[in-house]
Amino acid sequence: MALVPLVTVLLFAGSCLGSAPPKTSPAASAASTATRTVVVDGITAIYNLGDSLSDTGNLARQGATGGLLRYTTRLPYGVTVGRATGRCSDGYLIIDFLARDLGLPLLNPYLDEGADFAHGVNFAVAGATALNTMALAARGITVPHTNSPLDVQLIFFFREGWFKEFMNSTTSSPQEIREKLSKSLVMLGEIGGNDYNYAFLQTWPMDGGYSLGNVTRMIESVATAVDLVPEVVQSIASAAKEVLDMGATRVVIPGNLPLGCVPSYMSAVNATDRAAYDARGCLVALNLFAALHNAWLRRAVGELRRAYRGAAVVAYADYSAAYAATLDGAAALGFDERRVFRACCGAGAGGKGGGGAYGFDVRAMCGAPGTAACADPGRYVSWDGVHLTQRAYGVMAELLFRRGLVHPPPINFTNSARA
Repeated sequence: MALVPLVTVLLFAGSCLGSAPPKTSPAASAASTATRTVVVDGITAIYNLGDSLSDTGNLARQGATGGLLRYTTRLPYGVTVGRATGRCSDGYLIIDFLARDLGLPLLNPYLDEGADFAHGVNFAVAGATALNTMALAARGITVPHTNSPLDVQLIFFFREGWFKEFMNSTTSSPQEIREKLSKSLVMLGEIGGNDYNYAFLQTWPMDGGYSLGNVTRMIESVATAVDLVPEVVQSIASAAKEVLDMGATRVVIPGNLPLGCVPSYMSAVNATDRAAYDARGCLVALNLFAALHNAWLRRAVGELRRAYRGAAVVAYADYSAAYAATLDGAAALGFDERRVFRACCGAGAGGKGGGGAYGFDVRAMCGAPGTAACADPGRYVSWDGVHLTQRAYGVMAELLFRRGLVHPPPINFTNSARA
């Protein structure tokens, strides 16, 4: 798919520059929605399910967490917006930029008791999986962060999950639910990435060495993850079917990021053979795995699209292409192209010099004692080696929803009307 020249995206990305929220930031736009009466393409609410790529505070409200996410609920997370919000970034996420572009308030996390949910709810939880913990445990995979997988966010076995509980508690009939969803956008993911992350973590080498023993362990973990793909995709497709059967008319299902371009993975493999990398500098094998997941997911989305033709728009959001375009256009977009694979926050930031070539050390994650954040997050693509910076998320949101990387387009931004 051809994209417009990336220089046009730079005009948008400029709104995310700097260390403080600009006047066009999601927060500033959300503050003005109290007086805004324009409805974009008939969308009055967003309902979001997913993991740390879109969690706006649910994990933080679940209490103590361990593992790789133990420091995400405090500064320097949120440093660009002045406080920790529970988002796994220095600032805002794709879901925040989307809400801004639709003229809606930022989505409150479902676990924020007493919050205003008039224009949508965020059910996503950092660390969440597409498969439930029992299904993963049956394969020897441990979930270290949260027990709020996709079925808890949507429908928990044979009782209500959060999404259904919310819908039933705020309406009086299935027909009213259908009416509410007919004016809404449902974001179903990104979800599934953690299923694979946890599979990798079971056998992934922590010393970053490229020895024969470590390579063998990597191969074993990749084989486990490959076996998960059909089940993970089926779980996502089943969740989409649930919301579509409830009356959703616009559902967006994002694919996975190109894992071979993510600093945490690049640091773990630490391959010295140039043949292990593609022309972009990413790990070929891990990107092939991400492409496998995305191919299965695209096929599932196509089947859903055919099944609900005429009743709903079921769109695929190409997160992999958006991430790759951000890397390819780094210099034009204002990122430091020498640091596109280096984490802003963690062992190697703030002049510490640690974390190797990628500024990442799983034993010294962003926020841990002795680590620091870089002074200029807007020049980095990666925030902590796993998640992206606000600036990168803003660029990706533009590429996805305004530059054709969500297909078919679920939103006509030129179609606005007075409420």
